[in-house]
Amino acid sequence: MTAPLHEPTAEAAGSVATEVAAQGEAVQGRSLGRIAWERLKRDKLALFGGAVVVMLILVAVFAPLITKLYGEDPNAYHEDLIDPLMSTPVGSFGGMSGEHWFGVEPVNGRDIFARIVHGARISLLVGFASALVAVAIGTVLGVLAGYFGGWLDALISRTMDLLLSFPQLLFIIALVSVMPNEMLGLTGTGVRVLVMILVIGFFGWPYVGRVVRGQTLSLREREYVEAARSLGAGRFYILFKELLPNLVAPIIVYMTMMIPTNILTEAALSFLGVGVKPPTSSWGDMLSLAVNYYESDPMYMVIPGLAIFITVLAFNLFGDGVRDALDPKGSR
Repeated sequence: MTAPLHEPTAEAAGSVATEVAAQGEAVQGRSLGRIAWERLKRDKLALFGGAVVVMLILVAVFAPLITKLYGEDPNAYHEDLIDPLMSTPVGSFGGMSGEHWFGVEPVNGRDIFARIVHGARISLLVGFASALVAVAIGTVLGVLAGYFGGWLDALISRTMDLLLSFPQLLFIIALVSVMPNEMLGLTGTGVRVLVMILVIGFFGWPYVGRVVRGQTLSLREREYVEAARSLGAGRFYILFKELLPNLVAPIIVYMTMMIPTNILTEAALSFLGVGVKPPTSSWGDMLSLAVNYYESDPMYMVIPGLAIFITVLAFNLFGDGVRDALDPKGSR
């Protein structure tokens, strides 16, 4: 064996190390969360929807502060701004002015902007809370049905079929009508909001359960699950350490799709008169009252309708973007 012709110099060794380090930075791995975020950033519509969603959440959280700075109480009457003959607001576009940005309600003159701001609290609270209830129940039962199979899978699947065929709106209407005015320390509107959250969430979990069950049936046959099982891992270890982390993406996507549906359900219930109790502000209740004045004061119907439309559209745009960003086979 012959000796090397010459030893590498310090300068050459340094250049090689620099080149290796540069190549290491170029091929640096990215986490799934970072990949999803980079995809989401390229979707301008999804970012716009997300920005609107964040703004709506801030409006709902700081509604009392906003109306205080605005200078109007959502339940304060301004009968001096109402035409006594027509019972409609004085002025054009429903009484819009520098003091009342969205005008005032017919008959009583309550400020519409203040009521829209406070109505966001009810809609978003019911939308988010009922979605959390549905996701919690659906995830647990869906994973159990998909992983254990057998009689447990059959029992949970038939329960989901039963609930999916049940008339949700009729059940909520019947339940709210017989609920007491006080329950669990809540009164009036608080009781109705709690009932809507629990019932909407309870009837929503089968949709989540079906998705999670299908994903679990696919994941339980993957190689890493078989490897964990062959190494002696218990069932609950596999459930919580191997399956659930891989179910986060579809659960998040489905939750973003459920929230606007739940908001529409709450608006429909308030429109039918079984939502929150007056004088608590609700977008659906405002639409219900506006039916009698859509010819003489159309803005009273347009504004809460636009609030519902913009909210649902923003959640749908953001949900579509999140779905595309978390899809490992997507090209966007």
